[in-house]
Amino acid sequence: MTKVTTKLRMQGIGYVANKDTMGEFMVNTKARAGLVALSVMLAACSGGSEGETDTSVQPDASAPAAPAGPLAATDVSTLDGTSFANFTGNAANGKMVFAACRTCHVTDAGVNKIGPSLHNIIGRTAGTVPGFTYSAANAGAGFVWTKEKLFQFLEKPQRVIPQTKMIYAGLPDAQKRADLIAYLETPN
Repeated sequence: MTKVTTKLRMQGIGYVANKDTMGEFMVNTKARAGLVALSVMLAACSGGSEGETDTSVQPDASAPAAPAGPLAATDVSTLDGTSFANFTGNAANGKMVFAACRTCHVTDAGVNKIGPSLHNIIGRTAGTVPGFTYSAANAGAGFVWTKEKLFQFLEKPQRVIPQTKMIYAGLPDAQKRADLIAYLETPN
């Protein structure tokens, strides 16, 4: 059988496939691994998996629309009307929630991935992890990550820091946000 190498383009990702005389395509292993990795990253940022039951409080229909600019550093209001003080976080459950975050983040000091290290995030000024290149929006956020601010941010990141590079849609379940924060405090 003779093989003809054909260059293909798929959504801006170039890869090479071999077409044999029977018309079958065999995508090289590197391209296949890249597509799988891309799928995993997108799935991790989806905010949940199919079949999960949403137990979050639904936002009040009369609630005002989110402002176009960043929220004030002291504003810790949430879209669902909950506050961090009303929840007790469970670090063990938070570790399971963090599994979706691992695509982009780690809790190890000095280790940056697609996102910055979340080591000691509570009490740190936003946009200041050494060695990570932040968006102008994150670098200029001007607030300290408190548990309350992180609780608000995790609900819908783009609401708190518009134009952040973080593509995560948010975590609507307030209890899961509290659990994740408990884990980030002591990520062992």
